[in-house]
Amino acid sequence: MVFQIRKRLKTNEAAEYIGVAPGTLVVWRSTKRVEIPYYKVGGSVRYAIEDLEAFLQKRRVEPLEAR
Repeated sequence: MVFQIRKRLKTNEAAEYIGVAPGTLVVWRSTKRVEIPYYKVGGSVRYAIEDLEAFLQKRRVEPLEAR
C-alpha cells in the first residue's frame, strides 16, 4: 500500500499562508462567515494547502484593461 503524503497546516500556519490573523480563521470557522474547508480530528484542526489556494483564487481581482 502506497500513501501520498500531503501537508496539512495548523490554524496559525494557514492564517499566515493567506495573510490573516489566526483568530480570524477561528472566527470564520465558528461563525461560518467565510467557509474554508478544514479537517478536524479530535481537537486538532488542519487546512489543506489546495483549499487555501482555492480560497485565495476566489478572491483574486483582475485589473480592468486600459481603454
